[in-house]
Amino acid sequence: MNCRHCNAALDQQVIDLGHQPASNAYLSAAQLEGTEAYAPLQVYVCHQCWLVQIPSFHASHELFTADYAYFSSISQSWLAHAKAYVGKVVDRFKLGSDDWVVEVASNDGYLLQYVAEHGIKCSGIEPTASTAAAARAKGIESIERFFGTELARELVAERGHASLTAANNVLAHVPDINDFVAGFAILLAPEGVATFEFPHLVNLIDGCQFDTIYHEHYSYLSLTAVAKIFASQGLRIFDVEEVPTHGGSLRVYACRAGASHPASSAVQAMLTREQTAGVTDPAWYARLAAEAERIKLDLLEFLISARRNGRRVAAYGAAAKGNTLLNYAGVRADLVDFVCDAAPSKQGRFLPGSHVPVLAPTALAEHKPDFVLILPWNIAAEVLASQGHIADWGGKFLVAVPALKFL
Repeated sequence: MNCRHCNAALDQQVIDLGHQPASNAYLSAAQLEGTEAYAPLQVYVCHQCWLVQIPSFHASHELFTADYAYFSSISQSWLAHAKAYVGKVVDRFKLGSDDWVVEVASNDGYLLQYVAEHGIKCSGIEPTASTAAAARAKGIESIERFFGTELARELVAERGHASLTAANNVLAHVPDINDFVAGFAILLAPEGVATFEFPHLVNLIDGCQFDTIYHEHYSYLSLTAVAKIFASQGLRIFDVEEVPTHGGSLRVYACRAGASHPASSAVQAMLTREQTAGVTDPAWYARLAAEAERIKLDLLEFLISARRNGRRVAAYGAAAKGNTLLNYAGVRADLVDFVCDAAPSKQGRFLPGSHVPVLAPTALAEHKPDFVLILPWNIAAEVLASQGHIADWGGKFLVAVPALKFL
Protein backbone atom coordinates (compact mmCIF):
# COMPACT_ATOMS: atom_id res chain seq x y z
CA MET A 1 0.00 0.00 0.00
CA ASN A 2 1.22 3.48 -0.88
CA CYS A 3 0.38 6.94 0.46
CA ARG A 4 -2.55 8.55 -1.35
CA HIS A 5 -0.71 11.89 -1.37
CA CYS A 6 3.00 11.28 -1.93
CA ASN A 7 2.96 7.60 -3.01
CA ALA A 8 5.53 6.55 -0.41
CA ALA A 9 5.25 3.01 0.96
CA LEU A 10 3.15 2.73 4.12
CA ASP A 11 5.08 0.60 6.55
CA GLN A 12 3.59 1.56 9.93
CA GLN A 13 0.14 0.43 10.99
CA VAL A 14 -1.37 2.68 13.65
CA ILE A 15 -4.42 0.60 14.61
CA ASP A 16 -6.50 -2.33 13.37
CA LEU A 17 -10.20 -2.04 14.24
CA GLY A 18 -11.10 -5.30 12.54
CA HIS A 19 -13.53 -5.85 9.66
CA GLN A 20 -16.45 -3.44 9.80
CA PRO A 21 -19.39 -2.38 7.61
CA ALA A 22 -19.65 1.16 6.26
CA SER A 23 -20.52 3.38 9.22
CA ASN A 24 -23.54 5.09 7.66
CA ALA A 25 -24.98 1.99 5.95
CA TYR A 26 -28.10 1.85 8.13
CA LEU A 27 -30.32 -1.15 7.48
CA SER A 28 -34.04 -1.62 6.96
CA ALA A 29 -35.84 -4.53 8.60
CA ALA A 30 -35.88 -6.34 5.26
CA GLN A 31 -32.13 -5.90 4.85
CA LEU A 32 -31.50 -7.72 8.13
CA GLU A 33 -32.35 -10.89 6.27
CA GLY A 34 -29.52 -10.34 3.78
CA THR A 35 -25.76 -9.95 4.00
CA GLU A 36 -23.61 -6.94 4.82
CA ALA A 37 -20.39 -5.88 3.17
CA TYR A 38 -17.45 -5.72 5.58
CA ALA A 39 -13.98 -4.38 4.92
CA PRO A 40 -10.81 -4.05 7.02
CA LEU A 41 -10.60 -0.87 9.08
CA GLN A 42 -6.86 -0.40 9.40
CA VAL A 43 -4.98 2.88 9.75
CA TYR A 44 -1.46 3.65 8.52
CA VAL A 45 0.85 6.64 8.77
CA CYS A 46 3.14 7.85 5.99
CA HIS A 47 6.67 8.59 7.25
CA GLN A 48 7.33 10.95 4.34
CA CYS A 49 4.39 13.40 4.45
CA TRP A 50 2.80 12.23 7.77
CA LEU A 51 -0.63 11.73 6.27
CA VAL A 52 -2.57 9.21 8.37
CA GLN A 53 -4.92 7.14 6.23
CA ILE A 54 -6.87 3.96 5.59
CA PRO A 55 -6.87 1.88 2.38
CA SER A 56 -9.60 2.75 -0.14
CA PHE A 57 -11.79 -0.33 0.17
CA HIS A 58 -14.93 1.62 -0.75
CA ALA A 59 -15.45 4.01 -3.66
CA SER A 60 -17.01 7.36 -2.73
CA HIS A 61 -20.28 6.59 -4.51
CA GLU A 62 -20.64 3.43 -2.41
CA LEU A 63 -20.45 5.39 0.84
CA PHE A 64 -22.23 8.62 -0.07
CA THR A 65 -25.40 7.20 -1.55
CA ALA A 66 -28.68 8.78 -2.66
CA ASP A 67 -30.35 7.91 0.67
CA TYR A 68 -27.44 9.14 2.83
CA ALA A 69 -28.83 9.44 6.35
CA TYR A 70 -26.65 12.16 7.91
CA PHE A 71 -28.34 15.57 7.97
CA SER A 72 -26.20 18.36 9.46
CA SER A 73 -29.14 20.47 10.63
CA ILE A 74 -30.20 17.87 13.20
CA SER A 75 -27.58 19.25 15.60
CA GLN A 76 -28.48 22.65 17.02
CA SER A 77 -24.93 23.20 18.25
CA TRP A 78 -23.61 22.57 14.74
CA LEU A 79 -26.09 25.09 13.30
CA ALA A 80 -24.88 27.66 15.83
CA HIS A 81 -21.30 26.91 14.84
CA ALA A 82 -22.11 27.40 11.15
CA LYS A 83 -23.95 30.67 11.76
CA ALA A 84 -21.06 32.07 13.80
CA TYR A 85 -18.59 31.06 11.07
CA VAL A 86 -20.59 32.83 8.36
CA GLY A 87 -20.82 36.02 10.39
CA LYS A 88 -17.07 35.92 11.00
CA VAL A 89 -15.93 35.38 7.42
CA VAL A 90 -18.41 37.85 5.95
CA ASP A 91 -16.99 40.52 8.25
CA ARG A 92 -13.32 39.52 7.95
CA PHE A 93 -13.24 39.28 4.16
CA LYS A 94 -15.82 42.00 3.48
CA LEU A 95 -18.11 39.75 1.48
CA GLY A 96 -21.11 41.29 -0.25
CA SER A 97 -23.68 40.90 -3.00
CA ASP A 98 -21.01 40.89 -5.72
CA ASP A 99 -19.27 37.84 -4.24
CA TRP A 100 -19.94 34.15 -4.78
CA VAL A 101 -19.59 31.63 -1.95
CA VAL A 102 -19.33 27.90 -2.69
CA GLU A 103 -19.53 25.20 -0.06
CA VAL A 104 -18.25 21.73 -0.87
CA ALA A 105 -20.14 18.97 0.97
CA SER A 106 -22.96 21.42 1.68
CA ASN A 107 -25.26 18.69 2.99
CA ASP A 108 -28.75 20.03 3.75
CA GLY A 109 -27.89 23.73 3.45
CA TYR A 110 -27.09 24.04 7.17
CA LEU A 111 -24.37 26.69 6.47
CA LEU A 112 -25.30 28.32 3.18
CA GLN A 113 -28.70 29.32 4.54
CA TYR A 114 -26.85 31.88 6.64
CA VAL A 115 -24.81 33.07 3.66
CA ALA A 116 -28.06 33.63 1.77
CA GLU A 117 -29.42 35.65 4.70
CA HIS A 118 -26.57 38.13 4.07
CA GLY A 119 -27.72 38.58 0.47
CA ILE A 120 -24.62 36.85 -0.92
CA LYS A 121 -24.82 34.51 -3.91
CA CYS A 122 -24.05 30.96 -2.87
CA SER A 123 -23.98 27.44 -4.28
CA GLY A 124 -23.59 24.07 -2.63
CA ILE A 125 -21.84 21.01 -4.02
CA GLU A 126 -23.35 17.89 -2.47
CA PRO A 127 -23.31 14.42 -4.06
CA THR A 128 -26.00 12.83 -1.86
CA ALA A 129 -29.50 13.31 -3.26
CA SER A 130 -31.28 13.13 0.11
CA THR A 131 -29.40 16.03 1.68
CA ALA A 132 -29.23 18.05 -1.55
CA ALA A 133 -33.02 17.91 -1.78
CA ALA A 134 -33.29 19.19 1.78
CA ALA A 135 -31.01 22.11 0.88
CA ARG A 136 -33.10 23.00 -2.16
CA ALA A 137 -36.16 23.09 0.07
CA LYS A 138 -34.36 25.93 1.89
CA GLY A 139 -33.78 27.72 -1.41
CA ILE A 140 -30.10 26.73 -1.64
CA GLU A 141 -28.73 25.70 -5.03
CA SER A 142 -27.16 22.24 -4.74
CA ILE A 143 -25.03 20.65 -7.44
CA GLU A 144 -25.18 16.87 -7.08
CA ARG A 145 -21.58 16.05 -7.97
CA PHE A 146 -18.36 15.00 -6.32
CA PHE A 147 -15.90 17.89 -6.26
CA GLY A 148 -12.50 17.86 -7.93
CA THR A 149 -10.57 19.52 -10.73
CA GLU A 150 -13.08 18.53 -13.42
CA LEU A 151 -16.05 20.17 -11.71
CA ALA A 152 -13.94 23.17 -10.66
CA ARG A 153 -12.99 23.87 -14.28
CA GLU A 154 -16.62 23.55 -15.37
CA LEU A 155 -17.79 26.01 -12.73
CA VAL A 156 -15.11 28.57 -13.59
CA ALA A 157 -15.99 28.34 -17.30
CA GLU A 158 -19.70 28.78 -16.60
CA ARG A 159 -19.72 31.22 -13.65
CA GLY A 160 -16.26 32.56 -12.92
CA HIS A 161 -14.28 32.29 -9.70
CA ALA A 162 -15.45 32.04 -6.09
CA SER A 163 -14.58 34.67 -3.50
CA LEU A 164 -14.89 32.14 -0.68
CA THR A 165 -15.10 28.37 -0.53
CA ALA A 166 -15.97 26.42 2.58
CA ALA A 167 -15.31 22.73 3.15
CA ASN A 168 -16.28 21.47 6.59
CA ASN A 169 -15.53 17.89 7.59
CA VAL A 170 -14.99 16.73 4.02
CA LEU A 171 -11.23 16.88 3.48
CA ALA A 172 -10.93 13.55 5.29
CA HIS A 173 -13.70 12.04 3.14
CA VAL A 174 -12.02 12.07 -0.27
CA PRO A 175 -9.96 9.18 -1.66
CA ASP A 176 -8.10 11.39 -4.19
CA ILE A 177 -7.03 14.16 -1.86
CA ASN A 178 -4.64 15.70 -4.39
CA ASP A 179 -7.31 16.20 -7.06
CA PHE A 180 -9.78 17.45 -4.46
CA VAL A 181 -7.42 20.12 -3.12
CA ALA A 182 -6.31 21.14 -6.62
CA GLY A 183 -9.95 21.88 -7.41
CA PHE A 184 -9.98 24.71 -4.88
CA ALA A 185 -6.89 26.31 -6.41
CA ILE A 186 -8.78 26.35 -9.72
CA LEU A 187 -12.11 27.58 -8.35
CA LEU A 188 -10.76 30.39 -6.15
CA ALA A 189 -10.47 33.97 -7.35
CA PRO A 190 -6.88 35.31 -7.36
CA GLU A 191 -7.40 36.80 -3.88
CA GLY A 192 -10.11 34.35 -2.83
CA VAL A 193 -10.10 32.39 0.42
CA ALA A 194 -10.75 28.71 1.04
CA THR A 195 -11.55 27.51 4.55
CA PHE A 196 -11.43 23.90 5.68
CA GLU A 197 -12.42 22.34 8.99
CA PHE A 198 -11.36 18.87 10.05
CA PRO A 199 -10.85 16.96 13.30
CA HIS A 200 -7.30 17.47 14.51
CA LEU A 201 -5.09 14.39 14.50
CA VAL A 202 -3.41 15.49 17.74
CA ASN A 203 -6.73 15.20 19.56
CA LEU A 204 -7.44 11.83 17.96
CA ILE A 205 -4.18 10.34 19.22
CA ASP A 206 -3.85 12.13 22.57
CA GLY A 207 -7.57 11.77 23.36
CA CYS A 208 -7.86 8.24 21.97
CA GLN A 209 -10.72 9.29 19.69
CA PHE A 210 -10.37 6.08 17.70
CA ASP A 211 -14.13 5.93 17.11
CA THR A 212 -13.77 8.79 14.62
CA ILE A 213 -12.07 6.24 12.37
CA TYR A 214 -14.40 4.73 9.77
CA HIS A 215 -14.42 3.98 6.07
CA GLU A 216 -15.84 7.37 5.08
CA HIS A 217 -12.75 8.97 6.63
CA TYR A 218 -9.98 8.09 4.22
CA SER A 219 -7.53 10.49 5.95
CA TYR A 220 -6.78 11.75 9.50
CA LEU A 221 -5.29 15.17 9.38
CA SER A 222 -2.62 17.28 10.99
CA LEU A 223 -1.62 20.75 9.87
CA THR A 224 1.79 19.26 9.11
CA ALA A 225 0.34 16.93 6.48
CA VAL A 226 -2.30 19.36 5.18
CA ALA A 227 0.26 22.12 4.60
CA LYS A 228 2.35 19.74 2.47
CA ILE A 229 -0.68 18.59 0.46
CA PHE A 230 -1.93 22.13 -0.11
CA ALA A 231 1.48 23.43 -1.19
CA SER A 232 1.81 20.63 -3.73
CA GLN A 233 -1.50 21.67 -5.31
CA GLY A 234 -0.98 25.43 -5.43
CA LEU A 235 -2.55 26.51 -2.14
CA ARG A 236 -0.94 28.32 0.80
CA ILE A 237 -2.24 28.22 4.37
CA PHE A 238 -2.15 31.73 5.84
CA ASP A 239 -4.08 31.22 9.09
CA VAL A 240 -5.31 28.48 11.40
CA GLU A 241 -7.67 28.37 14.35
CA GLU A 242 -8.72 25.73 16.82
CA VAL A 243 -12.47 25.12 17.06
CA PRO A 244 -14.20 22.83 19.59
CA THR A 245 -16.31 20.78 17.18
CA HIS A 246 -15.93 17.01 16.79
CA GLY A 247 -13.69 16.66 19.81
CA GLY A 248 -11.35 19.47 18.70
CA SER A 249 -10.87 20.56 15.10
CA LEU A 250 -8.71 22.90 13.05
CA ARG A 251 -10.07 25.58 10.75
CA VAL A 252 -7.47 26.52 8.16
CA TYR A 253 -7.58 29.51 5.85
CA ALA A 254 -5.92 29.01 2.49
CA CYS A 255 -5.44 31.00 -0.70
CA ARG A 256 -3.67 30.63 -4.01
CA ALA A 257 0.08 30.42 -3.58
CA GLY A 258 0.59 33.89 -5.09
CA ALA A 259 -2.20 35.70 -3.21
CA SER A 260 -1.37 38.58 -0.89
CA HIS A 261 -2.98 37.35 2.34
CA PRO A 262 -0.35 37.78 5.08
CA ALA A 263 0.68 34.69 7.02
CA SER A 264 -0.46 34.56 10.62
CA SER A 265 2.01 33.52 13.32
CA ALA A 266 -0.62 30.93 14.33
CA VAL A 267 0.43 28.71 11.41
CA GLN A 268 4.02 28.24 12.53
CA ALA A 269 2.92 28.00 16.15
CA MET A 270 0.62 25.10 15.32
CA LEU A 271 3.28 23.34 13.24
CA THR A 272 5.68 23.66 16.17
CA ARG A 273 3.06 22.38 18.58
CA GLU A 274 2.44 19.33 16.39
CA GLN A 275 6.16 18.66 16.17
CA THR A 276 6.37 18.78 19.97
CA ALA A 277 3.32 16.52 20.35
CA GLY A 278 4.94 13.86 18.15
CA VAL A 279 3.27 14.12 14.74
CA THR A 280 6.59 13.40 13.03
CA ASP A 281 7.63 10.69 15.52
CA PRO A 282 6.59 7.13 14.62
CA ALA A 283 6.55 6.16 18.31
CA TRP A 284 3.77 8.65 19.04
CA TYR A 285 1.29 6.68 16.95
CA ALA A 286 1.93 3.36 18.72
CA ARG A 287 -0.08 4.34 21.79
CA LEU A 288 -3.49 4.48 20.06
CA ALA A 289 -4.08 0.74 19.71
CA ALA A 290 -3.45 -0.04 23.39
CA GLU A 291 -5.70 2.79 24.56
CA ALA A 292 -8.50 1.72 22.22
CA GLU A 293 -8.35 -1.83 23.58
CA ARG A 294 -8.64 -0.47 27.13
CA ILE A 295 -11.78 1.47 26.17
CA LYS A 296 -13.26 -1.60 24.47
CA LEU A 297 -12.70 -3.84 27.48
CA ASP A 298 -14.04 -1.27 29.95
CA LEU A 299 -17.21 -0.83 27.89
CA LEU A 300 -17.77 -4.57 27.56
CA GLU A 301 -17.20 -5.12 31.27
CA PHE A 302 -19.81 -2.46 32.09
CA LEU A 303 -22.40 -3.76 29.59
CA ILE A 304 -22.03 -7.39 30.65
CA SER A 305 -22.24 -6.46 34.34
CA ALA A 306 -25.36 -4.37 33.72
CA ARG A 307 -27.04 -7.22 31.86
CA ARG A 308 -26.17 -9.76 34.56
CA ASN A 309 -27.67 -7.44 37.17
CA GLY A 310 -30.88 -6.94 35.23
CA ARG A 311 -30.18 -3.33 34.30
CA ARG A 312 -31.26 -2.03 30.91
CA VAL A 313 -28.86 -0.06 28.70
CA ALA A 314 -29.87 2.07 25.73
CA ALA A 315 -27.80 4.46 23.65
CA TYR A 316 -28.31 7.94 22.27
CA GLY A 317 -27.10 9.17 18.89
CA ALA A 318 -26.94 6.77 15.93
CA ALA A 319 -23.67 8.35 14.89
CA ALA A 320 -20.96 6.93 12.67
CA LYS A 321 -18.46 7.09 15.53
CA GLY A 322 -20.85 5.00 17.63
CA ASN A 323 -20.92 2.34 14.96
CA THR A 324 -17.13 2.12 14.97
CA LEU A 325 -17.12 1.72 18.75
CA LEU A 326 -19.90 -0.88 18.91
CA ASN A 327 -18.53 -2.98 16.06
CA TYR A 328 -14.95 -2.86 17.35
CA ALA A 329 -16.19 -4.02 20.76
CA GLY A 330 -18.49 -6.66 19.26
CA VAL A 331 -21.56 -5.14 20.93
CA ARG A 332 -24.94 -6.28 19.64
CA ALA A 333 -28.59 -5.72 20.56
CA ASP A 334 -28.28 -8.25 23.39
CA LEU A 335 -26.22 -5.69 25.34
CA VAL A 336 -27.68 -2.40 24.08
CA ASP A 337 -31.46 -2.55 23.68
CA PHE A 338 -31.89 0.36 21.28
CA VAL A 339 -30.42 3.70 20.25
CA CYS A 340 -32.39 6.94 20.03
CA ASP A 341 -31.75 9.55 17.37
CA ALA A 342 -33.51 12.77 16.45
CA ALA A 343 -32.99 12.24 12.70
CA PRO A 344 -36.15 10.85 11.07
CA SER A 345 -33.92 9.45 8.31
CA LYS A 346 -32.44 6.96 10.82
CA GLN A 347 -35.50 6.10 12.88
CA GLY A 348 -37.00 2.69 12.15
CA ARG A 349 -33.70 1.42 10.79
CA PHE A 350 -30.88 -0.61 12.35
CA LEU A 351 -27.24 0.18 13.02
CA PRO A 352 -24.83 -1.50 10.60
CA GLY A 353 -23.09 -4.51 12.05
CA SER A 354 -24.58 -4.41 15.54
CA HIS A 355 -28.20 -4.34 14.28
CA VAL A 356 -29.28 -2.24 17.27
CA PRO A 357 -32.69 -0.71 16.40
CA VAL A 358 -32.89 3.09 15.98
CA LEU A 359 -35.88 4.70 17.68
CA ALA A 360 -37.12 8.24 18.20
CA PRO A 361 -35.99 10.05 21.38
CA THR A 362 -39.47 9.52 22.89
CA ALA A 363 -38.48 5.86 23.37
CA LEU A 364 -36.41 6.86 26.39
CA ALA A 365 -39.47 7.88 28.40
CA GLU A 366 -41.41 4.88 27.09
CA HIS A 367 -38.83 2.22 28.03
CA LYS A 368 -37.03 4.01 30.91
CA PRO A 369 -33.56 2.43 30.58
CA ASP A 370 -31.29 2.48 33.61
CA PHE A 371 -28.33 3.76 31.59
CA VAL A 372 -28.02 5.72 28.35
CA LEU A 373 -24.69 5.51 26.54
CA ILE A 374 -24.09 8.70 24.53
CA LEU A 375 -22.32 7.54 21.38
CA PRO A 376 -21.56 10.99 19.85
CA TRP A 377 -19.66 12.12 22.94
CA ASN A 378 -18.75 15.37 21.18
CA ILE A 379 -22.35 16.60 21.61
CA ALA A 380 -22.88 15.18 25.11
CA ALA A 381 -23.79 18.60 26.50
CA GLU A 382 -26.50 19.01 23.87
CA VAL A 383 -27.89 15.55 24.67
CA LEU A 384 -27.89 16.23 28.42
CA ALA A 385 -29.76 19.49 27.88
CA SER A 386 -32.45 17.90 25.71
CA GLN A 387 -32.83 14.52 27.42
CA GLY A 388 -32.12 15.30 31.07
CA HIS A 389 -35.55 13.95 32.03
CA ILE A 390 -34.08 10.44 32.30
CA ALA A 391 -33.14 11.45 35.86
CA ASP A 392 -36.88 11.34 36.68
CA TRP A 393 -36.71 7.55 36.84
CA GLY A 394 -33.12 7.36 38.06
CA GLY A 395 -31.54 6.93 34.63
CA LYS A 396 -27.91 7.89 34.15
CA PHE A 397 -25.94 9.05 31.13
CA LEU A 398 -22.44 7.83 30.36
CA VAL A 399 -19.81 7.99 27.64
CA ALA A 400 -17.14 5.42 26.75
CA VAL A 401 -14.56 7.65 24.98
CA PRO A 402 -11.92 8.61 26.02
CA ALA A 403 -12.80 6.73 29.19
CA LEU A 404 -15.91 5.20 30.71
CA LYS A 405 -17.53 8.06 32.61
CA PHE A 406 -20.94 8.76 34.12
CA LEU A 407 -22.24 12.24 33.43
